[in-house]
Amino acid sequence: MHYKLAPEIKRTVRVLVKDLNFAHIKVNNIHCIRSFDAKTRAYARIWGMAKLFQEVAGLEPHYIIEVNARMFDKLDDREKIKTLIHELMHIPKTFSGALLPHRGRYHRINDKEVEKILRNLH
Repeated sequence: MHYKLAPEIKRTVRVLVKDLNFAHIKVNNIHCIRSFDAKTRAYARIWGMAKLFQEVAGLEPHYIIEVNARMFDKLDDREKIKTLIHELMHIPKTFSGALLPHRGRYHRINDKEVEKILRNLH
């Protein structure tokens, strides 16, 4: 599998974070890549940065949003936006490098919740 930086995805993420008022997200610490030859069926994935790496290397938390070229690039624009919103929803309010699961005590990350957010965007 190989990766390539995806500046167009980063631009979209930057706009989404602003428009959705996801003020807890430090956009400069979000990196976007496009993967090729990935075996996953997922359209996209988000990767957090383990606390150990942050503490030992003295780094701030960072996240990587990976879009799977084979799957993501076939989507229409609305589905691409929904996919990116879904991935951003995995970032906790603490921006700690950790990831929120799909189901938690006070949140859900699913199509219904993404649709709610998308409706509020327009």
